[in-house]
Amino acid sequence: MNIPPAERLIVALDLPDVTAAEKLVERLGGAASFYKVGYELALAKDGLAFADRLARAGKKVFLDLKLHDIGNTVSRAVERAAERGMTFLTVHAFPQTMRAAAAGRGKSKLKILAVTVLTSWDDKDLAEAGYTMSVSDLVLKKAGQAKEIGIDGIVASAAEAAMIRRRVGGETLIVTPGIRPAGFDSGDQKRTVTPKDAIQAGADYLVVGRPVTAAPDPAAAAKSIGGEISAALK
Repeated sequence: MNIPPAERLIVALDLPDVTAAEKLVERLGGAASFYKVGYELALAKDGLAFADRLARAGKKVFLDLKLHDIGNTVSRAVERAAERGMTFLTVHAFPQTMRAAAAGRGKSKLKILAVTVLTSWDDKDLAEAGYTMSVSDLVLKKAGQAKEIGIDGIVASAAEAAMIRRRVGGETLIVTPGIRPAGFDSGDQKRTVTPKDAIQAGADYLVVGRPVTAAPDPAAAAKSIGGEISAALK
């Protein structure tokens, strides 16, 4: 896909309040143009208003709310997100939820991303939740369903990116969290991949949190990851 390298890095604003997020965005300056707003920041005071301001300022916003509810509720929530000018919105990759999200998106520019299996889960976690499939088998099943329903993209670990790309082809976006530059602690993530390996495996967008947000110089960290992305695309 013809995605500018500078837009492939999505900085995860997993921060406790809007003030912290504003300071980080200011420190990043032109080093980042795409931001993820998840539960913590969205539910903070004025969190969604902050996401609106980012969008009005020309930034791309990934609203990571992982919607999953009855069809009518999901469809209407997606309509509201589209009205806010968001770029990406996540829903859980269950067929009824995905069909409702696709209907709610309509002809807007909002892109729906289906979350397959969280990167903090492994086969043992799936078994505990009652699944009999492995992570890779479940990811592939959900990715295939998302493509058939007409969902714009898949959220999954970069460890599964190559097999997802083979399953869904070249038009479906692959967005990968759990990205950790070499030498960075994986934290609570169980399926992590470096930026270079993620791009080479077929990922379109990389979601990076702590390696940027916790860095002494966030702009330098973002530029370094951006450079690794650019090099991997050559």
